[in-house]
Amino acid sequence: MRKIAALVLAAGSSRRLGTPKQLLDWGGRPMLNVVVDRVKAWPIDSVWVVLGAHADEILDACQFEGVNVVINEDYEEGLASSLRVGIDALIRSADVDGVFIALGDQPFIELEVVETIIDRFEESTSKALVPKYRYTVGNPVLVEKSLWPRLMSLEGDLGAQKLLKAHPEWVEEVWVEKLPPRDVDTPADVEELAPRSTH
Repeated sequence: MRKIAALVLAAGSSRRLGTPKQLLDWGGRPMLNVVVDRVKAWPIDSVWVVLGAHADEILDACQFEGVNVVINEDYEEGLASSLRVGIDALIRSADVDGVFIALGDQPFIELEVVETIIDRFEESTSKALVPKYRYTVGNPVLVEKSLWPRLMSLEGDLGAQKLLKAHPEWVEEVWVEKLPPRDVDTPADVEELAPRSTH
């Protein structure tokens, strides 16, 4: 079995929302904790979380037992800076063959999708596996270790998806019979998607 880590990118300042989305009440718990706990249930070897904006507040409010937390001091640069910080930590500290890139504002990624991608990773010679939902590609993307230096070269708000679109020869799309996971970006998203508190 090839070893896999997961990198949860959660360093953003939530400008569109106006409050730290990582700490949104998600059924009585901070949303980031819900995301991280779901990722911890994936059949992988380690979980890494990249924090940036509001890091002290998030560390006080969330439980990160069994998870590696790294801080991105340059989070205002955009998503690429969090990828670089996370990949650098993996290169230095984790003996894995690939990494799932997940977003801290997507609490609806289903375990079945992850398992389908992992099964394909065992056989594939592609550098990246991308879930193909019914009408679009989405997250989480699984990136083979050989591609990590390319991720380290990204700048600004470029994420892995944009790099992979520029190099389709690296990518294998893995079909899943699901709708793509939704981001939580705006107050309207929260109103529509958030579960009601169990308190």
